[in-house]
Amino acid sequence: MPFEFKLPDIGEGVAEGEIVQWFVKEGDRIVEDAPLVSVLTDKANVEIPSPRTGRISKLHAAVGAKVKVGGLLVTIETGDAPSPSSPPAASAASAAAPGRAAPASPPAAQAPAGAAPPASGGRVLAPPRIRRLAAERGIDLSRVRGSGPQGQITEADLSTSGSLPAPVPARPADAPPQARPVAAPVGEEPVQREPIRGLRRVISDHMAESKHRAAHFTYVEEIDVTELVRFRDRMAKHVEASGAKLTYLPFIIKAVIAGLRAYPRLNARMDDEHQELVLHSGYHIGVAAAAPGGLIVPVIHHADRQSVAELARTLQDLAARGKAGTLSRAELTGSTFTITSLGALGGVLATPILNYPEVGILGVHKIVRRPVYRPDGSIGPADLMNLSISLDHRVIDGIEGAQFLAVVKGFLEDPHRLFAELA
Repeated sequence: MPFEFKLPDIGEGVAEGEIVQWFVKEGDRIVEDAPLVSVLTDKANVEIPSPRTGRISKLHAAVGAKVKVGGLLVTIETGDAPSPSSPPAASAASAAAPGRAAPASPPAAQAPAGAAPPASGGRVLAPPRIRRLAAERGIDLSRVRGSGPQGQITEADLSTSGSLPAPVPARPADAPPQARPVAAPVGEEPVQREPIRGLRRVISDHMAESKHRAAHFTYVEEIDVTELVRFRDRMAKHVEASGAKLTYLPFIIKAVIAGLRAYPRLNARMDDEHQELVLHSGYHIGVAAAAPGGLIVPVIHHADRQSVAELARTLQDLAARGKAGTLSRAELTGSTFTITSLGALGGVLATPILNYPEVGILGVHKIVRRPVYRPDGSIGPADLMNLSISLDHRVIDGIEGAQFLAVVKGFLEDPHRLFAELA
């Protein structure tokens, strides 16, 4: 009998989600708890498993579509579902789309030792991260035996499967649109149109809302980080002995927290609906980071409770899992102040866009060595870095932002104070 599966309430006020990827197509058989669909909410991908064992009768939302909580996702025929342990011999053929021949099975001689078709009757059970790894390594998942629950393929299974190239499948009817060539008038070069969806669409909407609602104002300060460079170099060998790379960012986070303590109105968000500035007692620092789908902002909750070494380890972990797409929604929400840095590519100056509804964001730029005048009139080398802070000028005046940045500057130019006053 048909079972209509609707988008469940994922929690934390999520009202809708965007379909990022279907792991099935119409006509496929699926077992309960196997990956069904990946849905994007805010900036986190949520993989939703199948609630039933059966055959996919109809997909009600295409990739890229937005579905509200309670909206219909898929219809599953459950009455004639075979047992996963004893699939019919013709299941692979029956899973082919109407009018399309089922793909031929690869010759057994080409499969790696110990490999066999998945136990789900031709259905590959693998989460998105494993599928990405397989694609990067050129591994055909249909020729890998899964050792996980219900035959799911794990990363360990990939390591023992060899790296046989996957056959090029026919593009399914429900596949997301690709960049398409567009005919151009005679004498003009052809162009392509690339759909804006997934994380990139979330970023687009968020940035547009920030620019529309907040009154952006940016203040810039030059910092002499000569002593910070020396101090970080001395500390690095101790921190890196534990496996974490020590960058300048943990020191900057500590200095920012000192500034927020001195000027708590910057550790806040704007509630436009009630026309209130909401000041936070906790210091939850968002750190903008590049990910395959676009910019994400992992959050270090209660960053003030971590040491420099702990912050280094936390940053490394968040960055690695951000690139792998395995961060939870909780790790991508709840920031009270954001820092954005491009590291060595930080450039000379940028005007960051607020991570709305926050009222402040700090831009960190690259460190360069230049000659400077010393207080005694001599000229000598110094390591200099620009910091730029963007503020919501509706509620934060320029003088308050300048005073905040002066506190940050003081701690970065004399980093020993970070331990004397913030240990």
